[in-house]
Amino acid sequence: MLRTNQSFLSHLETLYQKQSGENIVLESFFIGQKLLIQDHSVSKVMLIKEGITKCYFEEENGKEYIVEFLGSGEIMGEVELIKNIPCLCGIEALTEVVVYTISLSYFNELIQKDLILNNLLLNSFAERIINTSSRASYQQLYTVEHTLTQLLKMQSKQNIQISKEDMAAYLGITVRSLNRILKDLK
Repeated sequence: MLRTNQSFLSHLETLYQKQSGENIVLESFFIGQKLLIQDHSVSKVMLIKEGITKCYFEEENGKEYIVEFLGSGEIMGEVELIKNIPCLCGIEALTEVVVYTISLSYFNELIQKDLILNNLLLNSFAERIINTSSRASYQQLYTVEHTLTQLLKMQSKQNIQISKEDMAAYLGITVRSLNRILKDLK
């Protein structure tokens, strides 16, 4: 539900401290601010230092489907840079978020020279594949009520407020259906 990657965060913090230029900078985003916009060009690669974001697809009819919630150590924009494509999804801050932004040229240089970064990227890609397939099978095996219960626990544990619209978008249901389920859970 909430993905984090402390190994990636530690490595990037080390690179940030050792740098001599401005290839990696800290940037802050407020609640509701978009970090990446679906179908737009990526201008930098970002790694979350602190805070929580939602990663979502927006359909042609304007409806959102939340793929995942991202926390500290999660990288964004790297697939788009590697494949030279527009952003596959949107990323929006659910809490105040601080990210390390990495210039595209420096990230390309790191891909060529930094074996640790390459291993962290491979692990991140593998984790995404595992999470996607696990979530798909989870949705087939468990009820929406069960997944909602897990989502509510994550919200409480992280001490964040997820809107009903975002909960419904994560569960792939309407807000009306969500309200019915929440009423039944009480």
